[in-house]
Amino acid sequence: MADRSSFRWSYIMAPLIVFLLSLILFALFYHLLPAEVAVHFNMDGNPDNWLGREMTGITLLAPQLLFLLMALGIAWGVIRLDRRFSWSESGGVGTGRMVSFMGNILALPQLIILFAMLDILSYNSYQTHILPMWLFLIVVLGLLTAGLIMAGVVFFLKARRAMRGENPP
Repeated sequence: MADRSSFRWSYIMAPLIVFLLSLILFALFYHLLPAEVAVHFNMDGNPDNWLGREMTGITLLAPQLLFLLMALGIAWGVIRLDRRFSWSESGGVGTGRMVSFMGNILALPQLIILFAMLDILSYNSYQTHILPMWLFLIVVLGLLTAGLIMAGVVFFLKARRAMRGENPP
């Protein structure tokens, strides 16, 4: 049986998947991109800033890689702290769940960057925008709010059961 405080790929699975998806999508679109790629757009959706293909790739993929490395660093750091201070023996929140949440939550900003990347690649390849960024952000923030409300309800119900002395299932 594996040590409870050892690294598991599930701790960073979402950032890893988003990074790999970004890498694959950029590789698929690369040959369709012009030499000068429009990377910034004004309020009308018209381009107002351009970069070369290679610099566009670095600009779009570097933040994805940084978020993946941050997730890896967070997971590694919390696991080391757990080994040092033995948090998992104190009966609190399971360290595995906490590390998994902390590592995978970084996929949210990665998804926003992925959407921006898809919009840039789509515009430069097919001269069409996917969806306005503000609408995408409203959808993402709405889903986040719903998720936080659901997590709060679950937390509240578990705390209420614990205060009554009931054994949770």
